Amino acid sequence: MAATALEAVISEMDRLAVQVGEQINSIQQIFGESIPFRRSCDTQILMAQKKAHEVDSWLARPDTVITCVLIYGPDRGLVSERAKVFAKSTSLPLDDPFAVIRYDASELESDPGRLIDEARIVPMFGGRRLLWIRNAGSHKGFGEAIKELLGNPPADATLLIEAGDLKKAASLRDSVENAKTGMALPCFADEDRAIDGLLDQQLSQAGKTIDVEARQALRRRLGGDRLASRSEIDKLLLYVGDASKITLEDVEASTGDVSATSVDDAIDAALAGLLGQLDQNLQRAFGAGAHAQVILGAASRQFQTLELLRRQMDRAGASAASAVGAARPPVFFARRKLVETALGRWNADSIARALGRLAEALLLTRRRPDLSGPIVRQALIAIAAESARAARSR
Repeated sequence: MAATALEAVISEMDRLAVQVGEQINSIQQIFGESIPFRRSCDTQILMAQKKAHEVDSWLARPDTVITCVLIYGPDRGLVSERAKVFAKSTSLPLDDPFAVIRYDASELESDPGRLIDEARIVPMFGGRRLLWIRNAGSHKGFGEAIKELLGNPPADATLLIEAGDLKKAASLRDSVENAKTGMALPCFADEDRAIDGLLDQQLSQAGKTIDVEARQALRRRLGGDRLASRSEIDKLLLYVGDASKITLEDVEASTGDVSATSVDDAIDAALAGLLGQLDQNLQRAFGAGAHAQVILGAASRQFQTLELLRRQMDRAGASAASAVGAARPPVFFARRKLVETALGRWNADSIARALGRLAEALLLTRRRPDLSGPIVRQALIAIAAESARAARSR
């Protein structure tokens, strides 16, 4: 009975898939484009890469067909953390040098055949092995060895590769993404949702709660690197000891600036049109190791908040102070005056221009990471200059 019902469901899914295919074909005829259509039950469609927000769910239940996992991105702490998660999922004894063979990619560059030979070895006592390679990048010889192993996967070995920020056209990333038994997992700097998840997880495990203002202050100090953020939360938990609730005073007393407070100060200076302070704080931020994409992302979030508040002002005729006071989530109390002043200078059109400028800068940093510093500086200086002009014209 259950089998009959299942067959009926599958039949209906196929019928709907065919209908969608016919609609796509009609669109193709109109636009003269060829878009291959595959039915829903086509088992040849394989996703050899995941989007950033899908990585953790894949790591929770990795596909056993995969023989090569590439974990890459600018957030080296997150890359390392997720590599450890995958390594543990293999159930191999990670302290056994015969079960887990570790390499640095630079070691294999001069002798890539060494990796191929190691992967092809048949273990004396059976079982699988993990070949764990760190610090991979644009190593040509190493990349060619990985490509060969992906074309003819080893029977008894799994490859785990940690790499830095790889462009889409990078040979290593391209090889893994286009392999049937490869999986590429990106690790970008912690975003709001990821930071909140990390914070909630650690607070829950410690049995602690946190004040709203304390949470806002702490979040402004986290991000940019997962391990550094986790370490900073651990330090806070150690500082509060047996106290069940974390206060703003606890956060200010215990935490440093993982992404550097100078990043926030630089963005605030740009909003306020303070060119001198902007340049100083940008230098401090880069000196503290802040990533260009983290700075641009933080600036974009500030302007997205301004956009929402400005829309409320324009629609309801609200003042800047009332819009800021009604904001949810609330604006951090120490920044309320700054945001109110910014709302007086930035209208809907100028906010849209700033967001467009930041989006363009973000794209440029991905295309030319070697110029990311000057790109960020130019974008924020342009924003600061517009703010200063708006202040003078009032």
